[in-house]
Amino acid sequence: MSFYPPLFVLKTVADNIWLADGPAISFYGLPFPTRMTIIRLDNGGLWLHSPIAFRPQLLAQIQQLGPVQHLVAPNWLHYAYLQEWQQACPTALVWLSPGVQQRALSRHLQLHGDFELGFSPDSVAATQWPQDLYTLLVGGSKVHQEVVFFHPASKTLILTDLIENFELEKCPLWSRPLFWLAGNYDPDGKAPLDMRWSFRKGKVALRLAVQQMLAWQPKRLILAHGRWYPDNAVAELLRAFRWV
Repeated sequence: MSFYPPLFVLKTVADNIWLADGPAISFYGLPFPTRMTIIRLDNGGLWLHSPIAFRPQLLAQIQQLGPVQHLVAPNWLHYAYLQEWQQACPTALVWLSPGVQQRALSRHLQLHGDFELGFSPDSVAATQWPQDLYTLLVGGSKVHQEVVFFHPASKTLILTDLIENFELEKCPLWSRPLFWLAGNYDPDGKAPLDMRWSFRKGKVALRLAVQQMLAWQPKRLILAHGRWYPDNAVAELLRAFRWV
């Protein structure tokens, strides 16, 4: 299913940042559109966030921008295609958020990771892209941990599942009531109901993380699922996280 055609094609967001939309992936039977973000770092290398299904023609487009240096699985759910990209880009460093390795093993997938993204501001990530990207591990949920990223040069904030924004008119008819119940649909996209429930005892930690995102004063907000926000990012953050 194609939500955001053309698929497997680079789409410019701003200087040194691109998107590539992929086909829908089934999650609990629901169709989730997929999206990858590509950033060219100051050293000329490329950073790939939440890789979509691998296609040689997409890799060829990406390699015209520079060498692939980093592959990032930003939360415990976004690793499905990482192994394919690892095989195609064997010199790239692989970054896993907490929980990815365990979930992959539970599904009998041997996933190699070079580093785990963590809380520390002086973590390995800071030594790899010190000025290019700010990294924040969002805590507060026993189920969902997600690493968010801010690209200061373009004032772009990159989230994965903490905000989902499904356009119901693009979804199959049978699935629309489920997205409506979850509350993660456009124009009021937010974390789905089950994820919000998982933060019920950790809202202080989540609130602190949201305050940091707001302090960065992003201009745009990229999401992995659904319509993303090319402007008014601060207003969208305040709206989407009003529940916390």
